[in-house]
Amino acid sequence: MIKKCLFPAAGYGTRFLPATKAMPKEMLPIVNKPLIQYGVEEALEAGCTTMAIVTGRGKRSIEDHFDISYELEHQIQGTDKEEYLKELRQVMRECTFSYTRQNKMLGLGHAILTGESLIGNEAFAVILADDLCVNNNRGVLSQMIELYKRYKCSIVAIEEVDPKEVDKYGIIAGDMIEENVYRVNFMEEKPKVDKAPSNLAVIGRYILTPDIFDILRVTKPGKKGEIQITDALMEQAKNGRVLAYKFEGMRYDCGSIDGFVKATNALYAKMQ
Repeated sequence: MIKKCLFPAAGYGTRFLPATKAMPKEMLPIVNKPLIQYGVEEALEAGCTTMAIVTGRGKRSIEDHFDISYELEHQIQGTDKEEYLKELRQVMRECTFSYTRQNKMLGLGHAILTGESLIGNEAFAVILADDLCVNNNRGVLSQMIELYKRYKCSIVAIEEVDPKEVDKYGIIAGDMIEENVYRVNFMEEKPKVDKAPSNLAVIGRYILTPDIFDILRVTKPGKKGEIQITDALMEQAKNGRVLAYKFEGMRYDCGSIDGFVKATNALYAKMQ
């Protein structure tokens, strides 16, 4: 039912400077695979075959990664090194990729609105590639799409975080309607630690209904002058149309050096 997945990928990745001065943070490798490929594979597993990527200046390597490299493939043709490209070739066969640019960094809400021309009037998924999610059975997005089939509304993935770190996330409050599923009645972006409604934090997986675009168009900039997807989702939540799902699996915050190293060590250990 949901065939398109949007990847906001225009950010500067300043926490990884100088590595990200000339390389997109989405292309940082976890072992031998860039972050964004993990996200695309998760979306493909969930049934999404159209990948809509919002990029910015200096992000051409993302487009090149999901394209044929004739010189490289000619050089390794017939050698055992062809095996290294097997997974990527499968992704390229099964998916189509489209791109647009976010000319100004005005927040996640603005990045999602920028991708409207790639999505159209249909429900879609959103993956933030620097949130790397791992689960042995079903990917997080697959779990969320199963939930969407029942409720047909916007869904955010959540996890419990240390109460001292709630000011780093969008935080939700709501009523549990089934195990690990909450109907959201309040949502705030990076609340003060002593005023947070809970420690249930939104992470980088969303399913959004297409009316989110109309809401984003009239959403006023919030903190740091950015258009927050949290504020737009709060408008939907007022009508009881946003769920929060406490997913099965492990999330690594690869937007931080600490999380990036933990993810690298964990996935390398799984390969042994």
